[in-house]
Amino acid sequence: MRYLWLDDYLLKKRGVTKDLQPVWNWIRYKIGEKMFAAVCLDSDGKPYYINLKLRPEEGDFLRRQYPDILPGYYSDKVHWNSVRPDGLVPDDLLKQMLDESYALVLGSMSKKQQRAALGISCCGTECKKCSFYGKQCAGCNESCGKVFHVPDGKACPIYTCSVQKKRYVSCAGCSELPCEIWKSVRDPAMSEQQFEASIDERIQNLGRE
Repeated sequence: MRYLWLDDYLLKKRGVTKDLQPVWNWIRYKIGEKMFAAVCLDSDGKPYYINLKLRPEEGDFLRRQYPDILPGYYSDKVHWNSVRPDGLVPDDLLKQMLDESYALVLGSMSKKQQRAALGISCCGTECKKCSFYGKQCAGCNESCGKVFHVPDGKACPIYTCSVQKKRYVSCAGCSELPCEIWKSVRDPAMSEQQFEASIDERIQNLGRE
C-alpha cells in the first residue's frame, strides 16, 4: 500500500481507536463504537481496499473523477466508498476524504455521545486526566455538568451556558471562546500563567486554534 501514513494519521485524531474484525479481516478505525474507515485485507494480510464514508453527492463526483475510487465494497454503496490502496488518488485528497468520513460519523451521534467519544467535556477538559475523576467526580458528561466543585444540584456555569442554554456540542461552537464564564470558574490554586496554559490546552482539545 502506498499510503503508509494512513494508520498514524487516523490514530492522531481525537477519540479514534482501531481493531481487527477477524471475520472480514478488516482493520477498522472507529470513533466511539462507530467505524468511519477500514483497511480491507486479503488472506495474506495485504490491503486491497480502503473504505470510508462520504456525502452521496461527493462520493458520486469523486468516483467519476478517479477510477481508483469505487462504490463501497461490502458496504452501503450510496454512502460508502472504496479506494484502491495502490491507486492514483492523491494523498491530500485521501486525507480530505478520511477527514470527511470522521466528521460525518461523529456528527451522526448525539451531542452527549460526541463529547464522550472525543473524551472531553464541553469546555475541552480531558476528564480522565483529572485526579478527581472516578473519585470525587463522576465526570462532566456523566454527571451532566454537576461536577464536584459546584453547589449540590447545580451544573458548572460553562456546561449550563454551552450545553443547556445554547445547545452546543461544546464551547467550540461559540464565537466568544474563551469567555468571561471560563474566567469566572478559574481554579484559585492556579497561577495566572497556569490558568492561561490550561485555557490554551482546552481550546486545542476542542479543535480550535
